[in-house]
Amino acid sequence: MKMFTEHPRSLGMNWTEHSIGALAIGGTLVVAGAACIVHALLPSLFTETAGRTVKSLHERMTHRRAAAPNPNFWPEYEI
Repeated sequence: MKMFTEHPRSLGMNWTEHSIGALAIGGTLVVAGAACIVHALLPSLFTETAGRTVKSLHERMTHRRAAAPNPNFWPEYEI
């Protein structure tokens, strides 16, 4: 049980909240990765998708850290 709850609790979340956030970030990264692969083959497509996605995820993670119950113990990165 500790394997499922220790990390989310350290961030002030329960397992469900953490899972939803991780799935959203992971899904966003998968879509951005697919856009990069298409861009590699057809350079005129998705010319700003990866950069825009990275900026958006960084902003989202920065806001989550600032709103955390204890932002000083929030990791520099998150998944």
